[in-house]
Amino acid sequence: MGGVFIPTRAAGLEALDEFVPHAGAEYRRDRNHDLGPARTNVSGLSPYIRHRLITEHEVVDAVLARHSLSAADKFVQEVFWRTYWKGWLEQRPEVWRRYRAEVRDLLAADPPGGYADAVAGRSGIDAMDAWVRELVDTGYLHNHVRMWFASIWVFTLGLPWQLGADFFLRHLLDGDAASNTLSWRWVAGLQTRGKTYLATAANIAQYTDGRFAPSGLATTARALDEEPFPRPTAIRPDDVDGTVGDRVGLLLHEEDLDAASLLAEQPGLVSSLTATAVSVDPDGRSPAPASSLVTAFTTGAAADAAEHTLDAQGRPAEVLGGADLTVLVRWATAAGLDTVVVPYAPVGPVSERLDAARPALHAEGIALVTVRRRWDSRAWPHASRGFFPFRGQIPELVQASTRSS
Repeated sequence: MGGVFIPTRAAGLEALDEFVPHAGAEYRRDRNHDLGPARTNVSGLSPYIRHRLITEHEVVDAVLARHSLSAADKFVQEVFWRTYWKGWLEQRPEVWRRYRAEVRDLLAADPPGGYADAVAGRSGIDAMDAWVRELVDTGYLHNHVRMWFASIWVFTLGLPWQLGADFFLRHLLDGDAASNTLSWRWVAGLQTRGKTYLATAANIAQYTDGRFAPSGLATTARALDEEPFPRPTAIRPDDVDGTVGDRVGLLLHEEDLDAASLLAEQPGLVSSLTATAVSVDPDGRSPAPASSLVTAFTTGAAADAAEHTLDAQGRPAEVLGGADLTVLVRWATAAGLDTVVVPYAPVGPVSERLDAARPALHAEGIALVTVRRRWDSRAWPHASRGFFPFRGQIPELVQASTRSS
């Protein structure tokens, strides 16, 4: 995997094809090692999966066409981790809402001591400063590095975990609300209450082949605390079983950009599809601007999706400004739509955007209908507890996915 991610479905499929032969024993053996940005021991697929330029379903299918599930279990689990986090947060949306409010408040106040130096790569800890530069320059960090980074941020630098999560979300090409927020919470001892992750110089040296062995790291990691959250709630239903009108527009967003596989699950929608559009808003990730790399990747992915998402007349989808609801309403009314169909967006910025769009469209007599993929509908209900019970469901979920192909 190189340091440049091309924001197209074709590039994602090429990366998948290159990785598949290595998804078994090689991945299991080498996946935790980070030898620098030119790493080849991980797939580099996460930016594509995060935007569903390629889907979890087709990634797992491709890997299991070459390897048995037992041989590729570590990689398949990594794909399902992202699904698990989304399902967990879907049942606890207040966790996201509280994080959003805390980030907003922290960014509006005077920054805590050390924050400006940390995000500028001037913390004085050589590993952290190198990882900041890599994140800013490439939009990516190895998963093991993300854990070390978060641990040092919270327990050595003593900075608010929310600001670290926000820094990641604004810079990671694969950053999403669930995986990012909940992973930071896990390191800090909030996600699994009292269980923290402590980065050590020995572990960092071992898995970076001696490139880094930072001194002065915290030797204890006392779990953070917080006010309790409400009890989990049921996963919101999608709307696809409701009434869909005669003039339907398909609106893609940055959570789900592969129209072909989405519509394959809903063939009844194709005949009434009269207009298509793509709307993304990378700056919706945070009160602060997203990085230039995140913006370029997200808008590039939207442009690529638009080229491959045709309306009934064979025209490519329109690319709309994501933050301006008047642009969306103008598109829908100009096309004479009575229904706008969107891929279901999990808890996060896009879900918030769609919640705001629904009444704006309704005021014009246009319904907003969400369509959730079978992959999510099957897996998310199993994410009610920790990952280990969820992991036990993976073989059955894989079989169900294969039967529906």
